[in-house]
Amino acid sequence: MVEEQGEFESLLEVLAAEDRIAVDTEFHREKTYFPQVALVQVAWSGGLALVDPLAVDLRPMAGLLESGLLVVMHAAGQDLEVFDRACGTVPENLFDSQVAAGFIGLSSPSLATLHERELGLRLPKGDRLTDWLARPLTDSQLDYAASDVAHLLEIHDRLVDRLSADGRLAWAEQECREMLERERGRRIPEDAWHRIKEARQLRGRARDVARSVAAWRERRAAEVDQPVRKVVPDLGVVAVAQRAPTTLEELRKVRGLDGRHFKGAVAEGLLAAVAAADALPPLAAEPQRRDSGRDVRAAVTLVSAWVAQMARDRHLDPTLVGTRSDIEDLVRGVDGARMTEGWRHEVVGGPVDDLLAGRASLAFDGRGGLLLEPRGDSAPAPRSRWSRR
Repeated sequence: MVEEQGEFESLLEVLAAEDRIAVDTEFHREKTYFPQVALVQVAWSGGLALVDPLAVDLRPMAGLLESGLLVVMHAAGQDLEVFDRACGTVPENLFDSQVAAGFIGLSSPSLATLHERELGLRLPKGDRLTDWLARPLTDSQLDYAASDVAHLLEIHDRLVDRLSADGRLAWAEQECREMLERERGRRIPEDAWHRIKEARQLRGRARDVARSVAAWRERRAAEVDQPVRKVVPDLGVVAVAQRAPTTLEELRKVRGLDGRHFKGAVAEGLLAAVAAADALPPLAAEPQRRDSGRDVRAAVTLVSAWVAQMARDRHLDPTLVGTRSDIEDLVRGVDGARMTEGWRHEVVGGPVDDLLAGRASLAFDGRGGLLLEPRGDSAPAPRSRWSRR
C-alpha cells in the first residue's frame, strides 16, 4: 500500500524500468461529472502496489504513461478518463484485454470471465460495489483490488500468444489505438448533442438549439461537477430545442424542466444557449453517399446475416466487427465507411464489395448456414435493385 508521496515516486522509478505494467483503478462517479479516483492498482514483473490517491498526488505518473511502455488494462474506457483527470494524460501505448478478447471470439468479457477461461481462477466478488472512498480500506477491499491486476500480465501473455498464432495481434493493437483516439475526443461540449438520441432526429433550428443547449449543459456539469442529467435531463434538452424559449415565462412552460431550472445561473444559461444557437457554425457535411436514395434494407439484412455468421465462424466478437449502421454505410458506399478500412476491410469489406458488385453470391450451404462463393465470368451477375453497379 503506497500512501506517501516519496514512496510513490520511488515506485514510479521502478516501473520506468519495465517494458509493461498492468493497471486498474477504483473510482466513483454516480453523483459527479468527473470520476473520483479512490485507488490505483499496479502490477509489474517484480510486484504489485496499491496507490492511495487520497494520500498522494498522481500527477507525476504522467511521465510514465507517456513513456511508451505498454500499459495493460481491462475495459479501460472509464479508467482512461480517470488518468486524464488525475494525471492530465492517458497511456501512450495501451493493450485492452477486453478489446483483444473480441478477436478470439469473446463478446466484451468481464475480467472475471477472462480469469476463469484463461487461468482457471475465480476472482473475489464481495467488494465490487463497496465505498472505495472510505478510509481505512478493509483487507477484503484490498484483496479484491489487488486481484484485478495480479494476473493481468499473465492474461496478456496468453492473449498475445493466441492472437499471434491467429495472425490477429495487429488487428487488436489497431483497435486499442483507435480506442485511445476515441477516448481522447470524448466530452467535447460541442459534440454532446450526439449522445441524445432524440436530439439527433431534430432538424433545422431545433437541432441547432439542441446543439447549443447540450454544449452548455456539458460545460455546466463540469463546472459544478454533477452528472449532466442532474443539470438538465435529456427530455429537457430536447423540449427546449423544440420550443426555443426566449423568456423566463416561456421557459417555465417547457416539458422536462422543474423549479430549479427557472432561476439563477441555470435559467440564464438555458436562455443564453437558445439565443446562441443562431451563431453556431454549420455542421460538417454528411459523408458522401453513392446512390443514397436507394432502398438498401434487403441488402443490409442479407449482408448482416453473412457478417454475423462470418464472425462466429472466425471466432470474432460480432459487435467488434461492426454495427448495422456500419453495414449500411458499407452497402451505400459511404466515403470512409468503417468497414472499408484496416482489418475490417480484410475480413468484411472486400468480400462484401465482391458480393455487391456481383462478383460473388450467397447461398445456403445445406446445413442452415450461408456460403459466400465467387461467380464465374460465364455467369455474369444479374442486376438487382440493390446492386451498386
